[in-house]
Amino acid sequence: MRDERGFSHLTVERWCGHARMFLQWIEQTGLDLSALRPSDIDRYFISEGAARWSRVSVASIAAALRSFLRFTAAQGTSDPRLADTVRRPRIYEQESLPYAPNWSDVQRILTATATDKPKDIRDRAILMLLAIYGLRRGEVASLRLDQIDWSGRVIQVSRSKRRQTQTYPLLPSVAEALACYIDVVRPQTPYVEVFIRQQAPWRPITAAALYDIVNARFIALGIQVAHRGPHALRHACAARLVAERLTLKEIGDHLGHRSTMSTRVYAKVDLAGLREAAAFNFGDLL
Repeated sequence: MRDERGFSHLTVERWCGHARMFLQWIEQTGLDLSALRPSDIDRYFISEGAARWSRVSVASIAAALRSFLRFTAAQGTSDPRLADTVRRPRIYEQESLPYAPNWSDVQRILTATATDKPKDIRDRAILMLLAIYGLRRGEVASLRLDQIDWSGRVIQVSRSKRRQTQTYPLLPSVAEALACYIDVVRPQTPYVEVFIRQQAPWRPITAAALYDIVNARFIALGIQVAHRGPHALRHACAARLVAERLTLKEIGDHLGHRSTMSTRVYAKVDLAGLREAAAFNFGDLL
């Protein structure tokens, strides 16, 4: 996935997670990878995902398993015909709305972390990077100490999709949150990543762990949204930029999109712009 298909680290991590869950299910059900049949894969999706996975999740998992089964077939550990039997649901381009929480809810989450508790200090810095800069969870997890230029008041982020570094101004509130975490809470460790686990062994926090951090904050405040992970805060950042009337190009640049195709979904949450289009008088043009 990394060397031949050029996938980002986060995609490789996520697809390996899908393959790991599939292998665990095979073991739990007493099946054997070499003897798997298409009906077994159907049973996996029905038993594991019927009540939990959305169509988008099913499509992503199906793509990961199809790739994984092609790999196992090349290794001689599964039927070479099996991968082609994995079917994913049709996903229509731009079929859904972004699932952004209200910015007032984001502010509630940030306010709740304004304490002197070590966990709140760490989480506040993480949440600000997600909500204000719209970073992906993998970009936050991989942020290094040397990417924060305190004297120049900038922060450099390695964008996972663009595969290049992007420079942002280091806002005073974010600088204060980061400095408080690094100076007061962050354990002494040889790792260069900014965010470290709270319990020993002192290792860099993982992208997967960031989901648990953000999800817990939504649940604690009773905020009801379709999704409660780091990407929800990224969507909230984009929706706020739309409300402030930034162009799609400017929003895409801020979010680190490779093309405006990824950004145009946010046009559907531009209610003011949609009202202007609806009220436009086409009489003189017809």
